[in-house]
Amino acid sequence: MRGTTRSISVPRRLIIDLMRASSDVPFVSLARTLDIRPLLDARGAAAKPPGFAAIFVKAFALVARDEPTLRTLYVKWPWPAFYELPRNIAMVATARVEDGEPCVLPQRVGDPDRLTLSEVDGIIRQGKEAPADQVPSFRKMLLTTRLPWPLRRFAWWVGLSFGRQRANWFGNFAVTGVSAYGGGQLQALSPGPYILSFDVAQPDGGIGVMIRWDHRVTDAALIAKTFARLEQVLNGEIAAEIRASRGTEAKPVRAIGG
Repeated sequence: MRGTTRSISVPRRLIIDLMRASSDVPFVSLARTLDIRPLLDARGAAAKPPGFAAIFVKAFALVARDEPTLRTLYVKWPWPAFYELPRNIAMVATARVEDGEPCVLPQRVGDPDRLTLSEVDGIIRQGKEAPADQVPSFRKMLLTTRLPWPLRRFAWWVGLSFGRQRANWFGNFAVTGVSAYGGGQLQALSPGPYILSFDVAQPDGGIGVMIRWDHRVTDAALIAKTFARLEQVLNGEIAAEIRASRGTEAKPVRAIGG
């Protein structure tokens, strides 16, 4: 059988490098269904509701703000150690089309717990809509991916081995999901210590959420507590912010005599 040999595109090469970097992380998973009816009610009443990616990015960041272990990385250099970040950096898997090829690029969101939902949503939307060379995290990753393999391998080694660089490149948590494509349970990989994936929200107010984590950093008990706190934040702080934003949304102008 004679097939066709095709060169590997730069975005695809990036995914290959990401998978290689993720291969030695001992991930463990825990999935739960969260009851988010108050959040869904608030979101349903908003004229321009934020996307679920933005909602989960800010919600997890709010939980991690008060739990240092969720901001902790495992690093190897100069010796194996834990590296606690002073603030949150989220990476959001962003589906795009580059040169006619579907791909996924990681969009960086710094300090999401200090931003409004609208600002977080805007950063994620920029990653979906703006040209790749206008998105700093995309530009940085793609420039590195274009390097020859020996230089690229060294750049990845630096990015993975030192706590500060690992945080800048990969953050302390990632958010992904395929809800826009029908949903499903996604067991994603990442060099980062925590990955949150979410499913489609159901009519009864439930939504499936999975957290994968680096077992070297923590155990399942903390993740179980994280789910409980995450549900509280979604239905509390996040829902309240969405309800409060309704007062600042532009209202339609009523025509004279209408």
